[in-house]
Amino acid sequence: MSVTLKRVYDPPAGADGRRILVDRLWPRGLTKEDARVDLWLKEIAPSNELRRWFHERPTMRQQFRDKYVRELREEKPAAALRQLYAEVASAKTVTLLFASKNTEYNNATVLKELLDGLKKPPRSTGPERPAAMANVARARR
Repeated sequence: MSVTLKRVYDPPAGADGRRILVDRLWPRGLTKEDARVDLWLKEIAPSNELRRWFHERPTMRQQFRDKYVRELREEKPAAALRQLYAEVASAKTVTLLFASKNTEYNNATVLKELLDGLKKPPRSTGPERPAAMANVARARR
């Protein structure tokens, strides 16, 4: 599985594989034919409030990521995230498409981190890993 990122305004390429738009709004001035989007996951995008918040505070990347990951735990975004995981598992190559002018950091970069397993969101139930590891260490003494 390979996950890449691309602005939706960049020309489609054969190497893109399955093209998935991860924005809430359709990109301005772009036709569906020109975008060649295979799947549009609107519900996985940050809320309008969070999108506006980050637009006003582009240097607050970690806070944006934390807020966005919290939003991804809500019912509809969580379902969209599960769908994205399934799409990635079934495709050889997936390209996450976004419209943001900020190509270095946006919701698609956070999603790629999650898909790559770099910084998975904490589990909502059960003990956190450090506590569980401490219990194992104590039990061995």
